[in-house]
Amino acid sequence: MFKSLLSISLSLLLAATPLYAQNQTAGEVKALIPAASRNARSVNVRDSLEWNDLLKTGTQGRLRAELTSGSILSLGSNSELQVVQHDAVSQQTSLVVNYGKLRNQVTRITRPDGKYEVRTPNAVIGVIGTDFYVGYANNRTTVICYVGKVEVTPAPGAKVLGKKAGEAAAAVILLAGQMVVIGWDIPPGGYQATSTPPEVAELSMEDTNVPEEPVSVRRERTHSHRNVWIGVEMVAGLGLGLGLGLAKRGSSGTCICPTGTTSASASASSSSCTSPK
Repeated sequence: MFKSLLSISLSLLLAATPLYAQNQTAGEVKALIPAASRNARSVNVRDSLEWNDLLKTGTQGRLRAELTSGSILSLGSNSELQVVQHDAVSQQTSLVVNYGKLRNQVTRITRPDGKYEVRTPNAVIGVIGTDFYVGYANNRTTVICYVGKVEVTPAPGAKVLGKKAGEAAAAVILLAGQMVVIGWDIPPGGYQATSTPPEVAELSMEDTNVPEEPVSVRRERTHSHRNVWIGVEMVAGLGLGLGLGLAKRGSSGTCICPTGTTSASASASSSSCTSPK
């Protein structure tokens, strides 16, 4: 009888474990611009985030969340992010960017087995503690390192030239001020880190900036809003080449987040902007 009860208790515990893991708190929404959703439902400021939550933004939507470790996630418009796992104690974080733009301001990982990992359909980005951008569109992953160091590993099928079938894809190490683009069309020289043009860094920050004040009371801009997309093309014989597509841009009042933001000032940088001279 005792063994039967023990067996039933263990079965119930094991069955409840996935549910418990799914309901673990990962963080909290700090600011947003509608339209944005969490698990296909409307989301509000101060809503909690849990493991496996799916965050989506529309054409005008953006969302900023703070993880329990203090790391900041800033999701741009037309983006989808899954918070697969975030455990501040064990320092285990796993995120998936299905499409769109995400800025990560990551608190430093001190545990030897700790990890902070962002996946896209064709790349894995791993960090120790840094500030970086990940964008995925048109089957290409763009990674920009603002501060610290980022390791980018192409997924199987997007391996670096020169590797034989079955060999692991070579990782690309990005330092502050560098970027790389991963795609299925591999450049002749393989994937390489290149310097990030200042305007590209600024635009990537602006595309993921979420203001603190509600949209309805924000200062009216003196120029028309613009949509920005960053594209990088692989040029045969030249390796990695940069292409930018910009809508017509006004001459004043553009709000740009300061560059070189550290993870310690993540919260402040998300709400503080300065107009270029």
